Amino acid sequence: MRMVFIGPPGAGKGTQAARLIEKYRLAHLSTGDMLRAARDAKTEVGKKADEYMSTGQLVPDEIIIDIIRQRLAEPDCQGGYLLDGFPRTIAQAEALDRMLAETGTPLDVVLELRVPEDELFNRLAGRGRADDTPQVIRQRLVAYRQQTEPLLAYYTGKGLLESVDGLGAVEEIFDRVTTVLDPLAR
Repeated sequence: MRMVFIGPPGAGKGTQAARLIEKYRLAHLSTGDMLRAARDAKTEVGKKADEYMSTGQLVPDEIIIDIIRQRLAEPDCQGGYLLDGFPRTIAQAEALDRMLAETGTPLDVVLELRVPEDELFNRLAGRGRADDTPQVIRQRLVAYRQQTEPLLAYYTGKGLLESVDGLGAVEEIFDRVTTVLDPLAR
């Protein structure tokens, strides 16, 4: 199964992704994790990415797309993957579509985890990351609304979008997600 996992910061994608990659044996491609690792390793890409991340801005497409292109070519992605945090924009979605068309491996599903904004703010403020200041949290949510929400219409138009309610206990949410994904697993 080749899937994109969409949801705003604080929606619980990381928690659900960990369970999904285990259940469906998928490679977990988290751009956030890849970028944080590059930042922490002080690589050239990491330093560039950190300039954006530390102020709550999204990292430019060319940096992200290069990371994804390299990652999708790795052997563990051949059996399926979960893209978490990419694409974030229509331009990135179109770039991903072109990459996947070249290899004849289109997406199977785009899963949206939907959570009300006031709940997102509370979750983000409570998780204790150094870069989760109220100003940065607000900026992330604004950036999500402006740049990522248009993907919902884009993927609806392609017949790929499935939305799941992200409120409730972790197990309840997981049950809702697997109800959508089980028919697609092969």
